[in-house]
Amino acid sequence: MVRPERLFALFRELCLVNSPALGEADCVALVRRKLESLGLEVREDGAGASIGGNANNLIARLPGNAEGFPRVFLSAHFDTVEPTEGLEIEETEELFRSASDTILGADNKAGMAPAIEAVESILEDGAPHGDVWLLFSVAEEIGLKGAAAMDLDGVDVDFGYVLDTGPPVGTFVTRTGTHYRVKARLIGRPAHSGKDPEKGVNAVQILAEAVHGMRLGRVGEELTANIGLVSGGTAANVVCPSVEVLGEARGTDLAALRDQIDHMVVRFEQAAAKWGGRAEVEVSKHYDGYSLSEDEEVVRRAHSASLELGLQPELRWTLGGSDANVFNARGVPSVVVGTGMQKIHTHEEFVTKADLVATARLAQRLVLLRRS
Repeated sequence: MVRPERLFALFRELCLVNSPALGEADCVALVRRKLESLGLEVREDGAGASIGGNANNLIARLPGNAEGFPRVFLSAHFDTVEPTEGLEIEETEELFRSASDTILGADNKAGMAPAIEAVESILEDGAPHGDVWLLFSVAEEIGLKGAAAMDLDGVDVDFGYVLDTGPPVGTFVTRTGTHYRVKARLIGRPAHSGKDPEKGVNAVQILAEAVHGMRLGRVGEELTANIGLVSGGTAANVVCPSVEVLGEARGTDLAALRDQIDHMVVRFEQAAAKWGGRAEVEVSKHYDGYSLSEDEEVVRRAHSASLELGLQPELRWTLGGSDANVFNARGVPSVVVGTGMQKIHTHEEFVTKADLVATARLAQRLVLLRRS
């Protein structure tokens, strides 16, 4: 059975270890010691060197002890969106939050702690189960880099669950969008802005023209686009010679998404041509979306586990990405599990104790259900 106080202690311990993306080594070492103390088979891959970080992904296995169970993985990520060095945790009877000027780091330690507690409680109870894998990644917050580099050689699983989205606990993300990045370099021509500005072509003017006619924001119910970063220019008295622009588009309908990307590229090119400049546009796929039907075993199992615990097994969609996008693209059916982390990526982030416990119990049940 899940032990709440043990779970809370582990959550505190994880949060107090600073683990920004590419700097998760201390947290990886802590979790490795914990899993080895439980008797799990534990290894690290070589992801750190390949992605420029100081830590690797952690892969652990609890061998099955009974027939009739699938091989299931539980997953979470070590890194936080900001450093948590100097974190002070405020704990009340109901919740955890930061009492300092850092985030709490519940994203994703409110997924990792319940996953570990689920395995520890299974071991303690001696419950029958199939192979249980823990796939803990690094550098998720900066582009799913750890999962993309994860060495899955020898990881023999049927499907799995990524504990990495907000509440309600008991809900699941079974459909996500594909994400493209758009990088444009708008090239004008420099000139002295006071002496002969008419000899220049202002790249900012090109940008303004392009964005003015561009579909941005919520383009459709399941399609969004954004221009998020702009940089360029040399001085206030020089007609801006070039501007670099970073944007993105996300959507569940690939045809509509492709049309949006084409539209953004054309807007940059048309604006540059109108003002006598040039546009160099690069489009790259960040991650693939996925869609799992209600009939797939990984989804049916999630639905049943949630109902058994008295939760509401709503199936959700999102345009956000997680390691599940990578695992699905690599051929391993994966569902994202709702956890207790709230107001993530802000300094108001918090998690309730009730949701931490519910997440651990759900993770345990996802593992212990027999194959139907």
